[in-house]
Amino acid sequence: MEQVLASRSVSITELKRSPSAVLEQAGSEPVAVLNHNRPAAYLLSPHVYEAMLKRLNADLRQSIQEGIDSGPAVAADQLFDELNARYAEPSSKRTTKPRGKHQA
Repeated sequence: MEQVLASRSVSITELKRSPSAVLEQAGSEPVAVLNHNRPAAYLLSPHVYEAMLKRLNADLRQSIQEGIDSGPAVAADQLFDELNARYAEPSSKRTTKPRGKHQA
């Protein structure tokens, strides 16, 4: 069973029957909308949704700035070349010959 990430929940049927009542009872708290006892959606007040978007935007900006501050950029081709060189299988590890027909 999936985890419900809200303290309030309502079935889709209840939501269809009386959406205004569900929104009124929820206030500023999120509401899990359940379909066959599984979360199908979450209802958020406009205030909570806006605050969530602002927080995500701030966190994204901070992460981007941390990346910029971490040092000079490295070209993707250079990075892939370094990774391939580091993790490529050395030819000296292949000590056994492939099995197959013997050649005379």
